[in-house]
Amino acid sequence: MTIQINLSKFQNTESKPFIKWAGGKRALVDSIIASMPRNFNAYFEPFVGGGALFFALKNQGFLESKAIYLSDKNTELINTYQVIQKNPKALLKELESLQKNHNKELFYSIRNLDRNKDFMHLDSIFKAARFIYLNKTCFNGLCRYNAKGEFNTPMGSYKNPKIYDKNLIFNASNALQGAQILCLDFVDMIKLAKSGDFVYFDPPYYPLSKTSSFVSYTDVFLEKEQERLREIFKELDSKNVKVLQSNSNTTFIKEQYKGFKILEIQAKRAINCKGKKRGEITELLN
Repeated sequence: MTIQINLSKFQNTESKPFIKWAGGKRALVDSIIASMPRNFNAYFEPFVGGGALFFALKNQGFLESKAIYLSDKNTELINTYQVIQKNPKALLKELESLQKNHNKELFYSIRNLDRNKDFMHLDSIFKAARFIYLNKTCFNGLCRYNAKGEFNTPMGSYKNPKIYDKNLIFNASNALQGAQILCLDFVDMIKLAKSGDFVYFDPPYYPLSKTSSFVSYTDVFLEKEQERLREIFKELDSKNVKVLQSNSNTTFIKEQYKGFKILEIQAKRAINCKGKKRGEITELLN
């Protein structure tokens, strides 16, 4: 079933990420685009996160008339993408209500809903609004879960947080029309990729130190998972699928991709609990 949404008044406006995201690529899209192939068939992004590269590619016309596959294992994130794609107006009504009533009591009441057994049965539009609300009002926009899969980031110290932007939501919805948005592990997602397609991997980064990682996904992504990704990367390359990956500038990651071209690029650390540690670092593209 194709859902038609009248977004004509927003079609000439650039789309941008609608949430904050740890490791988001807004500041790096130019470097990534300069390193990606110009000719490809379908586009795959198995760790979509905030979608900075996807939105930039849509704005610049790289994805015109191409099949698009966006996925992530975070069910709340993917539900939000799907709701923005299909029902942005209803989502905005929920966000408007949350904006008007925002305070500390509401924040923790909304945050703690996933402690209830019936959370999975809540309306998908409300759950999407909840996800955006928490993202815009929690500490540093950090999407973090405890071992039980419960959102546990505390409230941020914002005086008047802007929880939603009407044009931003409609422009994002417009950009997402026609895309396949799936809640899948990256291994299952890339089974759809064929020769000539382009896959961009932006996994949870391998930590720079033992204390620098945090739980932002539903499970960890350390040595075992990075090695699994490396094998998938090599397999896709051998099948003439065009692949590009972003990751942290560490000896471990460099060793995983020996034989592939590796570029070091400057990146700004956007999310850190200590302000003095937010600054430029180098990341890898391979």
